[in-house]
Amino acid sequence: MNPFDIVKNLKNVESQVKAVKDELSKATATGSSGGGIVQATVNGSFELVSIKIDPVAVDPRDVKMLEDLIVAAHHAAFEKIQDIIKEKAGPMLGGLSDMKIPGFGA
Repeated sequence: MNPFDIVKNLKNVESQVKAVKDELSKATATGSSGGGIVQATVNGSFELVSIKIDPVAVDPRDVKMLEDLIVAAHHAAFEKIQDIIKEKAGPMLGGLSDMKIPGFGA
């Protein structure tokens, strides 16, 4: 392969990576638990950006249940954002996204 073709391809890949990173920086995913009683939203950087809790879930006698619902909603949102990242970055990564890469699945 011609070295100039390699450089040209690298520039194309670099621009694709930038476009995907920009798109993922705006991506969010919301997971819920308890039939929607608790909702957690994460962004493409895996940061928890919001939690919504239906007042019906706030029972001072059962704080443990609320804690479990929050963890479950966060976990659901985390899985959804991983799927979005795999979908957006997958074509660039080829088969690599199926491998056990930190931040890319179980």
